[in-house]
Amino acid sequence: MNGQELVSSSPRHPRTPSDTNHFVLTFENNRFASELFGQFDQNLKLLEQRLNIDARARGNSVVITGDVVTTNQARRTLDYLYEKLQKGGSVERSDVEGAIRMAVAADDQLSLPTMERKAKLTMAQVSTRKKTIIARTPTQDAYIRALERAELVFGVGPAGTGKTYLAVAHAAQLLERGAVEKIILSRPAVEAGERLGFLPGDMKEKVDPYLRPLYDALYDMIPADKVDRAITAGVIEIAPLAFMRGRTLANAAIILDEAQNTTSMQMKMFLTRLGENARMIVTGDPSQIDLPRGVKSGLVEALQLLNGVEGISIVRFTDTDVVRHPLVGRIVRAYDSTYAAAEDVSRQG
Repeated sequence: MNGQELVSSSPRHPRTPSDTNHFVLTFENNRFASELFGQFDQNLKLLEQRLNIDARARGNSVVITGDVVTTNQARRTLDYLYEKLQKGGSVERSDVEGAIRMAVAADDQLSLPTMERKAKLTMAQVSTRKKTIIARTPTQDAYIRALERAELVFGVGPAGTGKTYLAVAHAAQLLERGAVEKIILSRPAVEAGERLGFLPGDMKEKVDPYLRPLYDALYDMIPADKVDRAITAGVIEIAPLAFMRGRTLANAAIILDEAQNTTSMQMKMFLTRLGENARMIVTGDPSQIDLPRGVKSGLVEALQLLNGVEGISIVRFTDTDVVRHPLVGRIVRAYDSTYAAAEDVSRQG
C-alpha cells in the first residue's frame, strides 16, 4: 500500500461527526488493486454489507467512510488481502469473508493470541506442496494452532466449519515434513440407521461410502497419484473404527471423523491406541448422533471426561464458523434453535 490521505466527500449513511472516520487507501499496483476490489467492485460491496461502511473505488484507491472501529477493520481486511495478492495468491469471495471475520475478531476477542489490535491481520495456515489453507474464522485459527501444539485435539461443531478438512490438511502437512511416517483416517461405520451388512460388495466397497469425505480432503491436499500410491503402500490407511482394536498407533497422524457415532467403549478403545510420536485428531458434531436410542455417544462422554486434561485441546465450532454458502450457517442456526426450544418444552413437561 502506498499510504492514505484524508478526503471530504459525504458518507452514504449519515453519522454524527464524532463517530465518523474518513480516509483514502491507495494501492501501488493497479492490477492488484483491481483484483482486490473485485469485478464490479463486488469485494468492496461485501465490505460495505458486513461492516456497515462506505467503500468507493477511485482508480487504484478506495475511499472508506464509517465509524472508527469498522473503518479500521476494513483497513486491516484490505491490507491483508492486498499482501496476499503481492505474495502470488488470489482473492475470492470466501477470502474476503474470512478476512472480515478475523478483522472483527481482532476487536471483539482481544485475548486471542493470534491477533494484534489496530495492527496487521494474521491468520494461521496449513500448507502442503499442492495447497495452502488459511483460517477463515477465529475458531479455525485457534484450531490450526491447537493442531500444531497438542498431541490430542478434539474439533467439534456443525457441518461446514472445516474441522475435518483442516485435520486432514494438517495430517498431510505432517507427512510431507517427515514428522510422521503414516496417516490413519477412520470413521465409525454407522450412518443414519444404515448397517454394513445390508450394503452390497466386499468390505472395501461397503466402507468406502462412509470414508468418501476423507478421500476427498486427501486428494485436495496431495496429488491423486501420490495418494493412491501411499494407500497401496500403507503409508495412508483409511479404515472403519473397528479395525483399530488391538493396535498401538505410533509415528502417525490419526484422525477419527464423525466421532459422535462412537459408543463409550469404542471411544476409549480408540483414544488408548495413541503411541509414541503420534498425533490424534477427533472430529464430530454432537448434534448429529445416529446411534440407537439410549446409547450414549462416546464423543459427548469424552468431551466431559477429558476437559482440562493436560496435553488435550478441545476446540468448539459454532454456526458462525460455517465457511460454506452463507445460507448453510442460517440453516444450522434454524435447526439448533428449533431443537433447543423442543428440549426446553420436554424438560418443562
